[in-house]
Amino acid sequence: DDNKDDLNMEEERVQCIFKSESGETVGSDFELPMGITRDNLQLIFDAVIENEEKVPYAFFVNGVEIRDTLLKSLDIKDCSKREVALEIVYQPQAVFKVRAVTRCTSTLEGHADAVLFVAFSPNGRYLASGSGDTYVRFWDVNTETPEFKCKGHQHWVLCLAWSPDGRKLASGCKGGKVCLWNPSTGKQISRPLTGHTDYISTLAWKPLHLDPECRYLATSSKDLTVRIWDVITFRTHLIISGHRAHISYVKWGGSDLLYTASHDTTIKVWRATDGVFCRNLEGHGHWVNTLALSTDYVMRTGAFDPVDAKIVHEEVTDS
Repeated sequence: DDNKDDLNMEEERVQCIFKSESGETVGSDFELPMGITRDNLQLIFDAVIENEEKVPYAFFVNGVEIRDTLLKSLDIKDCSKREVALEIVYQPQAVFKVRAVTRCTSTLEGHADAVLFVAFSPNGRYLASGSGDTYVRFWDVNTETPEFKCKGHQHWVLCLAWSPDGRKLASGCKGGKVCLWNPSTGKQISRPLTGHTDYISTLAWKPLHLDPECRYLATSSKDLTVRIWDVITFRTHLIISGHRAHISYVKWGGSDLLYTASHDTTIKVWRATDGVFCRNLEGHGHWVNTLALSTDYVMRTGAFDPVDAKIVHEEVTDS
């Protein structure tokens, strides 16, 4: 008998009207079955307010949220002799929208030719870009506006590398020249580094825990050599050769070893202190175009204080 009574009550209809939290009514009065579910109530409300974006709403009657059916949220005695429409208060719920990764949030315009390389600064504030228009540009990531336009190369800018402390940017071009830039001013740091006889393929700074001054920079080139530069004296510190074809990539490991990949299908390992050849890694049947080292993440924390993104200097001991 109780079940029959519940079924009869669900089939009964009640006069209702939607009302906002601020007291504004939407649409006119209409009848709803007492057994209407929350989901069906959402569908009716979407049609009433033309909710094309399908924003979810929460519904309340007499301060009680409708979680299952209207009947279960009502006081039956209160509805039996109701002469005015039952107010259903609606409240929009928070919606977290995730945009597709293919959607462009903004466009940084300025280069007059193809952008060939981009690199974020270690503190994440700046973005550097190199282009076929021979310019290096600095962009402020927070405001998405250009900072500096830097002229120093006469050929395409093929690669960029920020020093680990974020105070210098190195750029290499098709003409074999390496330029150093001050990201605070956009000015070139002294004269370019010249010595390579063919284009620069990659740049690699000595890791911060081995070189807190960020004094040494390695460059690989199509001229079959790797050069280690002293960016304080602006001279070549060491020249490493041994590959039989274009060197496509160079990485400076955390244990002070240099790793070079080449179109001769090999990876070679060198001691960075004196350029002594340590190991030849063979197995690839074609060009080796890139490298990745686990020691890229050897430090548990970075060089920057996450609170204010300022460089944190620590004394480095032999250990």
